[in-house]
Amino acid sequence: MKLDLLTGLYVFMLAAFIGFEVIRRVSPLLHTPLMSLTNALDAIAVVGAIILAGEHKTNLAAILGTIAIIAATSNIVGGFIITVLVHTDMASPHLVRFGTKRQLEKYLPGVLTGEIITAVGVTEPGAGSDVAGIRTRAVRDGNDYVLNGTKMFITNGVYGDLYFLAARTDPEAKGSRAITMFIIEKGTPGFKVGRALDKTGWRSSDTAELIFEDCRIPAENVLGEPNRGFYSIMANFQTERLVIGAMAMAEAREALRLTFEHVSQRTAFGQPLWDKQAIRQRLSRRLAEVEAARQLVHHTAWLDAQGGDCVAQVSMVKALAGDLVNQVLYDCVQFHGGMGFVRETAVEPVAGTPDGDDVAGIGWVVLDLLAHPADVDRDGAAVAVTSP
Repeated sequence: MKLDLLTGLYVFMLAAFIGFEVIRRVSPLLHTPLMSLTNALDAIAVVGAIILAGEHKTNLAAILGTIAIIAATSNIVGGFIITVLVHTDMASPHLVRFGTKRQLEKYLPGVLTGEIITAVGVTEPGAGSDVAGIRTRAVRDGNDYVLNGTKMFITNGVYGDLYFLAARTDPEAKGSRAITMFIIEKGTPGFKVGRALDKTGWRSSDTAELIFEDCRIPAENVLGEPNRGFYSIMANFQTERLVIGAMAMAEAREALRLTFEHVSQRTAFGQPLWDKQAIRQRLSRRLAEVEAARQLVHHTAWLDAQGGDCVAQVSMVKALAGDLVNQVLYDCVQFHGGMGFVRETAVEPVAGTPDGDDVAGIGWVVLDLLAHPADVDRDGAAVAVTSP
């Protein structure tokens, strides 16, 4: 099935419905981890499936549909959006893109309905953006692999049902040629959640340490080609960074909306804060910056939908959006005064969000990716050069 304009319109309509449902169902839970996904979240899972449907490709309408969903739920923060996006755009794409027919038949129906919540396990205590440096080992033993190691900062780690895990399978090869992806089900002997992590922001997003001790995985649960997992991870990083950028700008816009409303009503020294030129100009400048960054997000989504190389543009999105949302939130909280740090204030859960946007694939790492190695095309645009 090929995605068309009708599919794109459906996604946009569903985004509006989801925005309403999420506000109604999830708002009271922003400061506690969500133990299960509501029907609204199940709907988002379906959207993620639509985006990945049809010859395992995407098109512009579908990509922008994801961005529309992010925008529709931008006033529900505190970790809600990232909980969903990990399932739809960061974890399950590994299954859709690289799964065998048997694996797809076994797991994909539950993933589409939201009955099976997915997580991806790459980051470790000593390796994050440095994927080639992971130390978790998987040793072949007959028809199985035996896994040993620890994963850290895994979103959906506690309440997930299905995990796509990266492990070293060739101790002799260099890091990028030594990693294999595995499918691991919750409850597999030797696999346990070490601890749930108590975070400063993204409070409603469940994040965990995962521990594997002589965890035996059938060889048929290898996801994709053995020793090619590094490249599948890199391929999906493009989507991950793009949707993180979209999420950051949606949060920034929502914070600005709340702050424009607040400074129009709050009075100081006999006049609304809005009458203060410095406040008006600062908020207006931030709004212009956010709108410019949103255009970069949409342009990069368009480039990605064409199937071309957009590593440089995706890196720009991730670095710019992660930094800008922190600047915007700082200003918005300041203009709320002391109430900006009180949980009953609408802007407070947003204030606990931005650092996560920047840390999730640390901004300076993608800046380095953009700058080195890099080339300049004949139109003067920076183009990242990747090694085979």
